[in-house]
Amino acid sequence: MNATQRMLSATLIGLAFASTAMAALKPGAEAPVFTAPAYLAGEPFTFDLAAALEKGPVVVYFFPAANTPGCNIEAHLFSEAIEEFKDHDATVIGVTGGNIDELQAFSSNTETCGGKFAVAADPGAKIAAEYDATLSMKPEWSSRTSYVITPDGHVAHAYSDMSPNKHVRETLDAVIALDK
Repeated sequence: MNATQRMLSATLIGLAFASTAMAALKPGAEAPVFTAPAYLAGEPFTFDLAAALEKGPVVVYFFPAANTPGCNIEAHLFSEAIEEFKDHDATVIGVTGGNIDELQAFSSNTETCGGKFAVAADPGAKIAAEYDATLSMKPEWSSRTSYVITPDGHVAHAYSDMSPNKHVRETLDAVIALDK
């Protein structure tokens, strides 16, 4: 392994350990209400959780940083499944403190969000801290933690894992369960 590969490997191992230390709000807890600067298909607006909850459940998924490999995968997976969330009147919002200067492009990039759902800036991971979703090794960034919030403002489901692969399935299953 060269030096770059060793550094990448060490970082990935560190993130794996960080993910085991993550905590999350528990189902039934009241979800902190927030507003945040956001982008949808490159267009700026202010995301308001309370207003979104008036339309149905909200998936709030925290991710470490825009335009990083795992976050790109996760955003793309959410964009591919967005119609299924909409079929259950669910809103999806990605929230990050990392690389927030890149969110406008990230929101419209076909390899990531594809303009299909909004992403919000969380400078200093202040919103993530309220949701107990900060990255232990880099607390100004959020961990990879996803929540399903019920229209009455409570956590229905929480899922934390640094791997991006199961967040969509976890949250979509929880949204579907709310309809039953």
